[in-house]
Amino acid sequence: MAGLICLLALTAGCRHEEAKVDETPLPTVAAPPYVCDVVPLKAVELMTGERDPLVSGDFNFDRPSGLGDGGCAVYQRNGDRQKVLEIILVPMGTEERVRDQLRIGASPLPTIVPGAIGYYGKDPFSQQASAHATLARGHALLIIRMDRGAEGRDSAADVVALMKLIAPKLIKPAGAATPSPSATKD
Repeated sequence: MAGLICLLALTAGCRHEEAKVDETPLPTVAAPPYVCDVVPLKAVELMTGERDPLVSGDFNFDRPSGLGDGGCAVYQRNGDRQKVLEIILVPMGTEERVRDQLRIGASPLPTIVPGAIGYYGKDPFSQQASAHATLARGHALLIIRMDRGAEGRDSAADVVALMKLIAPKLIKPAGAATPSPSATKD
């Protein structure tokens, strides 16, 4: 009986080692390599737990209005290639929708881009650490939706940290310079 208890304790200890969570904070400064031209790969890997993920998408700033549009999707490399993270930039957002969410109790984002307002939160019913963040200024709307975060990490804090890294590059005042293409990993 004592041998069985030792065996069970040893097995439980091994499983505990496998489930170690990488609690490294997301970077506070965007640095290469990037995916989709502006999204730091290191941040994506930490928050999703996916190493060398499949990525598709880009952002376009060639509109006469100066507003950008586009998207970036991150998928698991193994298994069914499930989408784990999506970033969407649209030039037809409204600050009023964001204000409505804040009025009904959404958590407000800190100031990230001057004049922008936003909110964030977790999906309380998700078993996969889902979280989202939305930021609007004028008609520019940036949405981050993480469908599956790394187990054991604070998914809401991670989407806020990612928003801080990419929003200043994607939501710019009219006439501001657009992001320059950078070394990407797609």
